[in-house]
Amino acid sequence: MPYGDSAIRKSEATAARLERLNGELRDASAQTVLRAAMIREWPESLTYVSSFGAESVAMLALIADVKPDLPIIFLETGMHFPQTLDYKDELIEKLGLTGVREIPPSETERKVLDPKNNLWKSDPDACCALRKVRPLEPALEGFEAWITGRKRFHGGARMQLPVFEFANGRYKVNPLANWTPEDVELLIRQRNLPRHPLVAQGYPSIGCWPCTKPSDNPEDPRAGRWAGQQKTECGLHVEKTERPRVF
Repeated sequence: MPYGDSAIRKSEATAARLERLNGELRDASAQTVLRAAMIREWPESLTYVSSFGAESVAMLALIADVKPDLPIIFLETGMHFPQTLDYKDELIEKLGLTGVREIPPSETERKVLDPKNNLWKSDPDACCALRKVRPLEPALEGFEAWITGRKRFHGGARMQLPVFEFANGRYKVNPLANWTPEDVELLIRQRNLPRHPLVAQGYPSIGCWPCTKPSDNPEDPRAGRWAGQQKTECGLHVEKTERPRVF
């Protein structure tokens, strides 16, 4: 079969699968979506990419209910708050998570591009590319799909978020796409889940310390991320536009 025909058929199959999944599970509960993804669709080739941030405990608890050994990728950027690292360890123990993988950036690349660890000051996009975007791709090798914790109420490009999507060669599963802030809060309260310690200090969304501040806008849960900049995403959920490397 010519390569072009093969690519077209693969694209058509992907589109058909997305149509089936979103048609079946568009309005399903997060638990139902997760079970379908973990048990039926990708039982051996699914992972969750988690920042162990302000809302992460909700998804992690739901995953632990079904498959506590699911591979979970934590991008260890070297710029996380100490509280985040402590919180990660706390959740791993409390929820019985056994598949957490810590993925750092390439040390060789970091020494060339960010030897003083201050790239975030001059080019936050390049810093995210170095510490998150590029390390994620090899970490996802062998996985056909990955779970995200994105929600429509985060705003911006996420307002049209489907439950299932396909980007950069992999399926993405968004079980909490339909959730509201009240849904997240209810789960945390009902199950007495530990909260990220920075939430009580006014951080509704928590990333790397240089680019995260307490929010002064309670209506915007991501207002404290890259405050004062046009930047709203680290790049993990943007169609890949690889920056050239300098070495």
